[in-house]
Amino acid sequence: MEELRYTLLTDGASDRALLPILKWLLIANGVNYPLQETWADLSLVNPKPEGLARRIKVSLELYPCDCIFIHRDAEGQPHTIRRDEILRNIETLGQGVVVPYICVIPVRMQEAWLLFNQAAIRRASGNPNGQVRLNLPKPNKIEALPDPKEILYGLIRDASELEGRRLKRLYPSALAYRVSELIEDFSLLRQLSAFNLLEEEIRQIIEQNGWGRQ
Repeated sequence: MEELRYTLLTDGASDRALLPILKWLLIANGVNYPLQETWADLSLVNPKPEGLARRIKVSLELYPCDCIFIHRDAEGQPHTIRRDEILRNIETLGQGVVVPYICVIPVRMQEAWLLFNQAAIRRASGNPNGQVRLNLPKPNKIEALPDPKEILYGLIRDASELEGRRLKRLYPSALAYRVSELIEDFSLLRQLSAFNLLEEEIRQIIEQNGWGRQ
């Protein structure tokens, strides 16, 4: 193997912000190959694949890889329920899934995993030297937030310090991915149960497939 290719299948387009987090986790847990990441963009597929099993199948056909990450927000459901849902859909494909798969299941929404880095939020907003106070939640409280997406978008708006028409032209949904890109260290998220479960699953897959440092 000359490189490790991995595909991320998400609930929605904004969830591709998980890619920098996954890259960090792979490197932090010892992957010693060059990484090639891909987000499975199924928006142009006609007919649109319906159901998780079909979306997994189409993703693997369109984006060949060595490993697929399958994302589902828990949205208040227990982690085990979302994981079992993913596994049931994989089982329906039989031999259709021939690469390792990893479940990515934030407790609420993936935006919660971007709420700890003030500098990245300021830079993504286009106002890196802003002075307005940003009320970031404590990292160990992130999983309890009811709507982390709206909190992140609000922080981006506040950090921009824009007003009036200029603020209306700011699209936080488009800047959330930039927040993720700008974070260099996600180790603070190890305080979160869902993040720890994801890292442990990644660690096991790396060990099983011999992708770690020799």
